[in-house]
Amino acid sequence: MTVSAFSKAQYAAKLPQLVAAACLLLLPGTGQAQATSPMAPLPPPVAPPAAARLWGSWRYTGYTVFDTTNPDEPTRVQGVGGTLALQPDGRYAKRLELRVSLKPLTFAQDGTWELRGDSIRFAFRDQKGADVQRGLARLDTLTRHLTLTILGYPVGNLGVYELEAVPTAPVVVPAPVVVPVHPQPAKRRRVGKVKRK
Repeated sequence: MTVSAFSKAQYAAKLPQLVAAACLLLLPGTGQAQATSPMAPLPPPVAPPAAARLWGSWRYTGYTVFDTTNPDEPTRVQGVGGTLALQPDGRYAKRLELRVSLKPLTFAQDGTWELRGDSIRFAFRDQKGADVQRGLARLDTLTRHLTLTILGYPVGNLGVYELEAVPTAPVVVPAPVVVPVHPQPAKRRRVGKVKRK
């Protein structure tokens, strides 16, 4: 029997039962109404895939070299700049700039990248052929600060890159240009006398 099939008398007879059932659903610990009450905790928001949080352009702000063959402290490289673009389709473009003795050195590298958990992998080709760099990616989502720790050679050496998100400029859509239209009055034909021959 559907709701529309109830007669007024049947509906009146069932009304107390329906109200009682609705009240039971609103009591804590019964039914599903508790999940929608204002005091119930909300489910955690669904986070985008980890790789999606890295898409975009990043600016290099620091580079530190950990060399196990050198007994000195890690080397913090000065004059670090350049950008790293991580595309959603898995491509990347690295343009790392270092200033050594006032001369800028640019390291260009293009290839593909992949993120699984906190493990990041860069695959590229250079003068020696195909190569892969692996490491860890750590993102501070509040400050948009990215730390890439890349495993080096020999085993135990590390390169730690500090990057910050490049703010994207808001897209400004120009206002449409409104050209006033002034209708031209229709030209009147002069009706003159017809000359007869």
